[in-house]
Amino acid sequence: MITIGDLRFICPATRSTRLASCIGPLNAAMAEFKINSPLRRAHFLAQLAQESGGFNYLRELASGRDYEMRVDLGNVELGDGPRFKGWGWMQTTGRKNTRIVSLALFGDARLVLDPTLIDPPSRELAARAAGHFWTKGAGQNLSKRATTHGVKIGVDLNELADVDDAEGITLAVNGGLNGYQERLAYLTKLKGRLA
Repeated sequence: MITIGDLRFICPATRSTRLASCIGPLNAAMAEFKINSPLRRAHFLAQLAQESGGFNYLRELASGRDYEMRVDLGNVELGDGPRFKGWGWMQTTGRKNTRIVSLALFGDARLVLDPTLIDPPSRELAARAAGHFWTKGAGQNLSKRATTHGVKIGVDLNELADVDDAEGITLAVNGGLNGYQERLAYLTKLKGRLA
């Protein structure tokens, strides 16, 4: 279990009320998706903290226009880029990834059919979507850089956390190494705190 003290330790600039609202959903998702060791939790939370700007953002700040008509993200309809820009703490991006999450969590395509459900997502949805992505979703749509690194299609990122592969996890989550040093800084703090 994580506490508000754990999140405050890594995100001191984030409002306490915001961090407090994250604790229940994060603990529930970590239990559901077997993110159940100090090392797994450290890697998971480090990635979420970096992707969400210290748990401040549930929606990507950029407009999403860069994702317009990106077939690799499943964005095949005009307006899909902004409609399916990054959402949740893991910044799930694209029609394809949103559909994968929707089918996994709800058994239907409701998040694709009504994207207002993800704008902004609830903290429960953000946590469960992140947990699903961590254990199943990342491995369904890996970047070439991730596979070149040796990350296997279908990977459960818990497995990479167990061997402390921060680079592989970042490549699976981000597709590249954007924000890698910040992710490592969060990870280092969390390893010391959660051990």
